Amino acid sequence: MTKEHLLKVLEKGIRYDGRKLTEYRPIKIETNISKSAEGSAKITIGETELIAGVKLGIETPYPDTPNQGNLMVNVELLPMSNSEFEVGPPGDNAVELARVVDRGIRESKAINTKKLCVKEKEKVWSVMIDICTINAAGGLFDAATLGAIAALQSTTMPKLEETTVNYDEKTKEKLPITRDPITVTVYKIGPYLIVDPLPEEEKEADARLTIALTRENTICALQKGGTEPLTTEIIEQMITIAQEKAPQLRKHLK
Repeated sequence: MTKEHLLKVLEKGIRYDGRKLTEYRPIKIETNISKSAEGSAKITIGETELIAGVKLGIETPYPDTPNQGNLMVNVELLPMSNSEFEVGPPGDNAVELARVVDRGIRESKAINTKKLCVKEKEKVWSVMIDICTINAAGGLFDAATLGAIAALQSTTMPKLEETTVNYDEKTKEKLPITRDPITVTVYKIGPYLIVDPLPEEEKEADARLTIALTRENTICALQKGGTEPLTTEIIEQMITIAQEKAPQLRKHLK
């Protein structure tokens, strides 16, 4: 497939799989899929599948936030999910994906981190989100954020016994979630803007913009990718698309 052929298809307002330009593939979310994680979710968007898990632990707070819990996001792009992924430490794509998910959660203040403080300057709950790809067939940014939020929403706090966490005994307390940010990544291919790309479309994209939005459709984070610069007019169009699509994605969350 050549970019020229792809542009001719997009010119007709359709995609290779028959979708409209700003139409997502079917979305499915399953939660509580892991017995060992405090929260977990499996996300399926078309043929793209990934899992997200949340582990909680007691750690020392960061010096600049002595009364707030910690947050860490890790992404593994497993070779079994895509032949282009390699074994070894996280590459640039995995690092960027983790940062985008982290930024949306952090900047939207999705978690009330002050409620995760056990003892100021000494002990706080640390929230660790691990995301692993099962089948990477395009659209990982939006799928990863959906997975992270769904896993956080399903998280139950384990029992804290003085300084030790008893992971075998769950409490009825849920993680203090205050918002459910959603990301919509809009791709620019020639003059056309699309969402949820197929791998063939993703490879030919000139630029992309990932927009993280709260339930009120307020922008809380932006991440630009690709080599082509974006004009103010194009960015505004991308944001409009994101604000239209975010509520549709959020409907799949509990």
